[in-house]
Amino acid sequence: MSRLGQIGGRLYRGEVSYDFVGRKRRWYAISGAILLISIVALFARGLDFSVDFKGGAVFQFSAPAATQTQVQDTVSHTGVSGAVVQQLTGKLGNKSWQVQTNSLTSQETFTVENALTSQLDAKDMSTSFVGASWGGQITTKAVEALITFLIVIVLYLSIAFEWKMAVAAFVALIHDLVIATGVYALTGLQVSPATVIGLLTILGYSLYDTVVVFDKVRENTAGLLGGARSTYSEAANLALNQTLVRSINTSLIALLPVAAILFVGGGLLGAGELKDLALVLFVGMLSGTYSSIFIATPVLADLKEREPQYKALAKRVSVRAAGRRAAKRTAAKAGSRSGTAAVQAPLAEDDADDVEADTDYDDDAAPPASALTASASRVPAARGTPGTARPGPRQQPRRSGGSARHRPAGKKKRR
Repeated sequence: MSRLGQIGGRLYRGEVSYDFVGRKRRWYAISGAILLISIVALFARGLDFSVDFKGGAVFQFSAPAATQTQVQDTVSHTGVSGAVVQQLTGKLGNKSWQVQTNSLTSQETFTVENALTSQLDAKDMSTSFVGASWGGQITTKAVEALITFLIVIVLYLSIAFEWKMAVAAFVALIHDLVIATGVYALTGLQVSPATVIGLLTILGYSLYDTVVVFDKVRENTAGLLGGARSTYSEAANLALNQTLVRSINTSLIALLPVAAILFVGGGLLGAGELKDLALVLFVGMLSGTYSSIFIATPVLADLKEREPQYKALAKRVSVRAAGRRAAKRTAAKAGSRSGTAAVQAPLAEDDADDVEADTDYDDDAAPPASALTASASRVPAARGTPGTARPGPRQQPRRSGGSARHRPAGKKKRR
């Protein structure tokens, strides 16, 4: 078995464990800092929506010798400001470009086309227009799809599990949503319909990982109130450790092809739509895995620990743990005693047990040889005479219960 498999087995059996739930304040602080940066970026810089959302004109052409700066300057010299230039993959590796502008008149469109053709030797020119009303409809549909998704998810989790698990999963989803949109605000990348599709995809992926963890939490907490073995937080933390290796494996396997699309397809080949889709998937999968482990389950444990029955359970577990610690301290003090008394105490207890067990033979008869041998073997040797038995009269074993008959000293039994 591989080393990772051995670690996974030990985590599942509880032999090793990391206290995710107990360190929840640390995770809350990290997430709070990331969320604060994302919110500030959203309000300070905002999101750059593509032409599909706000309407405008799109020019696509092939210009192998042009650079992005030359394309940007050519459009700006025509009097059109705010143009977004993207490099696309053309046929046989030729450079092709896409220029997005705000809504233009027919004369402005004609001026831009002539400037690109004459100055950059643009070929295969194609121009498309998206009206502002169409862009508004796309935005409305995207928001409606997101809200519907969140409502359905909360209802499903409330029915399949419980409403507190639904609340914890909803907090994790909002966490992932804010972080993903904050990355787009920080990087200045455009939000396109592909971005919305990727956003819904990563929310589903994050929810999938959270549901798997919650299912294990429900399994570990079944019948928990009937005893005093562990608190709800401890049982939930065990579920996290049991599913940790699985979450890491699935996340890494899912991130490898997404990273290839993002860095190879978007970075080297310059595929615009692939880049928009891969970026939100990459960021969303990372934040989704993080939130399912460090946010969703600790939030659930916080909500459950506030219930009266789980507060009482925590007190019982605390009392039991205090008793165990006291017993360990007592045993440690007893074990640290020096001298013959500490050494002979266990021997005396063993002798008493053997004497109580040896009560089947008659008082007048001699004890069995096995009992005498065992008793003699436990008698410590005399000091200074190693290997010899301690001098003194041999005692007959006592009978358990009843009055013992005593034989007069020096009087032998007649045969």
